[in-house]
Amino acid sequence: MEIGKQIKKYRTELSLSQEEFADKIFVTRQTVSNWENDKNYPDINSLVLMTEIFGISLDSLVKGDIEKMQEEIKKEDIEYFNKANRRLTLFFIWDFIMLVPLLKLFGIWGAVIYGTVFILGFIEAIKVEKQKKKLDIQSYKEINAFMEGKRLDEIEKEREKAKRPYQKVLIAIAFAVAAFLLTHLLAVLFKL
Repeated sequence: MEIGKQIKKYRTELSLSQEEFADKIFVTRQTVSNWENDKNYPDINSLVLMTEIFGISLDSLVKGDIEKMQEEIKKEDIEYFNKANRRLTLFFIWDFIMLVPLLKLFGIWGAVIYGTVFILGFIEAIKVEKQKKKLDIQSYKEINAFMEGKRLDEIEKEREKAKRPYQKVLIAIAFAVAAFLLTHLLAVLFKL
């Protein structure tokens, strides 16, 4: 990472202490220290303020670090999707197997427990959908490419976009059929 060295270099050229510099960009001295020691990156607002104070372009300040920053962002997004995938899988398994046993064991309170967990799973799914829209990845193929750190070219992207309406309908039908069959199987097993 070069940005820490760059910040320190330009700050010392202006004969500013970390404290004085921190006051000018509205952060703490510790934050400046963390940047200069490459413990973390400044946010975009701080970078813009620094370029004004140093009288340089943003390019000059971050030279070479842009690719590293993009990799970090991509790594964070991939980690988010991995964690979200695990959480959604647990919610999905819960939704399929727990309705009938909870109703059998706890009656109406079982339905309340089930509904609460279902709502939490639904909220998690909404968060994932927002992240997918933000990153412009919607189809399974796009998500797989993203998880591998790649992007689809424009032709592939358009093909995937054309498939989306059909994929969503088919997935909804498949889940509805699976839920129906599993619910009836559990109902027969628990003799409801």
